[in-house]
Amino acid sequence: MAMIGALYHHLHRFRREQRGTALVEMALIAPLMLILSAGVFEFGNMIHKKLLMEAGLSDAARFAARCNSQLYTKAGLTINCADTATNIAVFGNAAGTGNARIVGWQKANVTVTIAASGSCHDAVVAGVTLYRATTAQVCIVRAAGTLAYGGIGMLSLVGIGPMTLNASHEERLIRF
Repeated sequence: MAMIGALYHHLHRFRREQRGTALVEMALIAPLMLILSAGVFEFGNMIHKKLLMEAGLSDAARFAARCNSQLYTKAGLTINCADTATNIAVFGNAAGTGNARIVGWQKANVTVTIAASGSCHDAVVAGVTLYRATTAQVCIVRAAGTLAYGGIGMLSLVGIGPMTLNASHEERLIRF
């Protein structure tokens, strides 16, 4: 019984003691907060890259929708609208020079489709106007891209591995 009494006395004294409680709380919470903060930072970085991708694809589709290679051909010039639009998506300029908008993003990861078969639709069907247009058909330009995102970092501790970011943008083809 004396041993149980001594154990009870030490536990009671341990519960009343206040010194070191902040250190114990910090030791328990700090690792969790560091992992959570790293995850938030990594998620923000991933969203930033996705937004850069979407901006590039939007610029590419807008250019491709207004690029009319027939106009250039009639003027004796040659231009590949899809290739130029791909340069705009990846590099931010028509020449395709300089650094890519996103490290690791390449022209092979971007597809620009200008008025492909099946992308043209009747503006009026059975008397109902589906698209407001001056032509009988409305054709679509589509820019799509992927980016292998491997910078998961500390999120790999919770089982999140490398992922692929996908984005696309469509514009109405403007003929002139």
